Amino acid sequence: MSNKTLLIFTVICTLTACTKSIKIPTESDMGAYLMVYHKDADHSLHMALSYDGYKWSALRNDSPIICGDTIATQHGIRDPHIFRGPDGAFYLAMTDLHIFAQSRMANNPHFSKISEYRETQWERDEMYGWGNNHALVLLKSFDLINWSRANIDFINLTSPTGLVDENGNEYKWSDAGCIWAPEIVYDSVAEHIMIHFTVRMHNDMCQIYYAYVNNDFNKLISEPKILFQSPLNEKGMPAYTVIDSDIIKVGDSYHLFVVSHEGAARPKHATSKNITGPYVFDDNYYDGEREIHEAPNCWKRIGEDKWILMYDNYHRRPSNFGFVETSDFISYKPLGYFDEDTCPMSRTNFEAQKHGAVTQITISEAKKLEEYYK
Repeated sequence: MSNKTLLIFTVICTLTACTKSIKIPTESDMGAYLMVYHKDADHSLHMALSYDGYKWSALRNDSPIICGDTIATQHGIRDPHIFRGPDGAFYLAMTDLHIFAQSRMANNPHFSKISEYRETQWERDEMYGWGNNHALVLLKSFDLINWSRANIDFINLTSPTGLVDENGNEYKWSDAGCIWAPEIVYDSVAEHIMIHFTVRMHNDMCQIYYAYVNNDFNKLISEPKILFQSPLNEKGMPAYTVIDSDIIKVGDSYHLFVVSHEGAARPKHATSKNITGPYVFDDNYYDGEREIHEAPNCWKRIGEDKWILMYDNYHRRPSNFGFVETSDFISYKPLGYFDEDTCPMSRTNFEAQKHGAVTQITISEAKKLEEYYK
């Protein structure tokens, strides 16, 4: 690992030290947008900037900002989510998973020596299902350049999971077949950063869990609990899979977008007055997309009472993001896909992006990123 790479993971300051000197920006200070995403080609973290929320350009000409094989136990990351906390810091959470590790090792024997890529298709037995993993990668930064890092492994947790198998036996965390798609939000009641993520026990139905994280963003400080799950069947098990949760607070309501596999995989909308629920489905929600899609991410336009719901249509080749716009979370206007003639969203230097998330940043922060990654 190079000295430059090591610097990325240097803890630049503690929460208490930083918040004394950092001015916490508000929406009136914002002037740009930062998008994070991964690519199947490299399983690494990528970033793109936009000054108007429509035209996007990737930093480093779409080369990785942080390589997955330097921060993840499976030598690859997926599903990055970025969030600015109330302390002014940026929080990043990612799935610790490389879905092509076996083929990469087979095709590139050099990697088996330097990175220990897998000899098997998945890390564990097939009973744990497709893409099985059991860890997340957490990063924190005050400048979007220097990051502290933590690898959170769920397999050794001893707390109850709240899920049972078809025989009524409670699953343990060592039974987890996947820990996917973490997202970050702030619970103003608990006064802690909260992560919510997809969990699958063995190869059963995926459900949504949440847990609180300490101020340094390197340790869970609460037991993971179920945030949202599908209705239970006659055996007391979830009837279908739900994945890829996204939560945004607007006024005094929390809006949850989650991908339901009740039929085709499509985002659904639910609301609650409490961040941990219970959430009630909005049966009228319809985003206008006919093809199956996932990874919903809702972000606000700067200075406008408009929100964009962005999603990943993983069946398109290459993968592309679709967009809808709303001002009331009741009616939604489809905008289309990146680079379509009728869509206002465009890319200047990247493609095949996967599972993205967007946050607002200041002009100064955007310019510093452009300069650093020139």
